[in-house]
Amino acid sequence: MKKVLILFLALSLTGCASTAKPIASKGEVVDCVDVSHVAAKAGDTSLNCLTGTEKISVESLRGPLIVNVWGSWCGPCADEMPYFVEFHHQANGKVKLLGIAVEEAKAQDSKDFIISYGMTWPNLYDAKGITRANFGMGVPVTWFIDKAGTVVYKHVGVVESTQELIDLTAKYLKVEI
Repeated sequence: MKKVLILFLALSLTGCASTAKPIASKGEVVDCVDVSHVAAKAGDTSLNCLTGTEKISVESLRGPLIVNVWGSWCGPCADEMPYFVEFHHQANGKVKLLGIAVEEAKAQDSKDFIISYGMTWPNLYDAKGITRANFGMGVPVTWFIDKAGTVVYKHVGVVESTQELIDLTAKYLKVEI
């Protein structure tokens, strides 16, 4: 019995090692005051910041900015989030991140996801999916927006690594991280 117990302990300590990147210990629901944008125009698609203190027009966003459209209910969104967390840390303000939580049952689901996955950048809240016309169907999707507010690249699907974000940023936003 003692040998079985030792074997079990040895296997449990070595056999299930994870290769996933660690997630920051705790995220924060951040105000959108530092999101670069111009005044909204009539007909723009405006969303509330998850903190509820500001409304921002999607069409008014200015970069260099990476917009990641995600949902707490989306498994692939959770898979890619550690790469965005690491990128945000490495970018050190050279490129801003903005999240858009879409089609959530309630805002608290988005907030819980942000805290759980270590996100520390502003996020907008699109409960009804009104940004589909802007960003298309499905998540995750990531947009790269330049200083003039032009979408210079749209990445559909999961970001596979922090290096991929760094490379796309250099290629499309001309910013070296």
